[in-house]
Amino acid sequence: MIEVLRRLAGLGAGVALVAMLLMPQASQAAEVVDLRGRTVTVPDHVDKLSIDDGRYLIALSLISSDPVDLLAAWPRDINRLGEASWQRYRKAFPRLDSLPRVASSADDFDTEAVLAAAPDVAVVSLGRGPTDTQIAQLQAAGIAVVFIDFFTDPFAHQAQSLKLLGQLTGHQQQAQAYLDFRREHLDRISSRLDDQTPAPSVFLEAHAGMTNDCCFAVGKGGIGQYLDFVGSHNIGADVLDRPSGKLNLEYVISRDPDVYIATGGPDLKGANGLVLGGGVDADTSRDSLERITQRPGIAELTAVKEGNVHGLAHQLLNSPLDIVAIEAFAHWIHPDLFADIDPAATLETINRRFLAVPYEGTGWVDLDNSH
Repeated sequence: MIEVLRRLAGLGAGVALVAMLLMPQASQAAEVVDLRGRTVTVPDHVDKLSIDDGRYLIALSLISSDPVDLLAAWPRDINRLGEASWQRYRKAFPRLDSLPRVASSADDFDTEAVLAAAPDVAVVSLGRGPTDTQIAQLQAAGIAVVFIDFFTDPFAHQAQSLKLLGQLTGHQQQAQAYLDFRREHLDRISSRLDDQTPAPSVFLEAHAGMTNDCCFAVGKGGIGQYLDFVGSHNIGADVLDRPSGKLNLEYVISRDPDVYIATGGPDLKGANGLVLGGGVDADTSRDSLERITQRPGIAELTAVKEGNVHGLAHQLLNSPLDIVAIEAFAHWIHPDLFADIDPAATLETINRRFLAVPYEGTGWVDLDNSH
């Protein structure tokens, strides 16, 4: 490079300028801090990403009118999106069918598949993803690795993860606009709660009906933070010192919670569990909620007898759409305090203002329509 500059110095100023303009420019770089706290150097302009979870499409759909154009590869984990949601994305963006496939975060990381797809950045899930050795292999090939998280600690990590996606894709303004919207709705809830607010007891059964035994529940951290935020007492957190785990039925009966909330999804149809989400109508969801509450023991809970029973599509907790779930929780747990909170109106605004592929289907349902 020094020799090139010396030669240019000996040329006329005009010729030197032309020569410099014609020289290939070194690509600029930027730094981001990912959800593992790693400072990662990424290209200043990222053209393509690979993702290891199809649900990241929802997040990208919030900040880009063509989220699929941002992708070099994805895991084709249609079960995570749900068949109806998958078909809507496929119809809107047919290129999904031809995108290369990489491993899902539910499987072992496949370095070769990512290398073959050649993204600028491999976006991977916190708690899963590549080993340090695999990261080094990808970096040696010019592929940056960035960890995000919408699943292991969703309440704490949603905003930072969406902001990272905005930085990587050049859609910072869109990401910030959505995060400002989310923060406004969070503040509306938190501003009405204080230490004097009663905290009704809540049992949240996750993936209700997925297995025959009872009960997979949320504990401390993770999804349990949503219940803390809306001013409730999560009975699972009293005995589970991790984000989720099993509660025995006798314990649930002994605590007799004020509110029973179950989560489910389209994939639980085969298990005869709680069916909610994309492609599911309200009557089907309500019927499935009523069915799971008639299980032995659960049917005897005061919350069930009094109709304080609610169902939520679990996927709403695994994406930045979580503000809709938070509003539903607030409305169910403190119906008088949050009588004016309308998660349906919030979702309609998100569909209209942000999502490239609107959320359709039954996101939540209850058995007591008075709330």
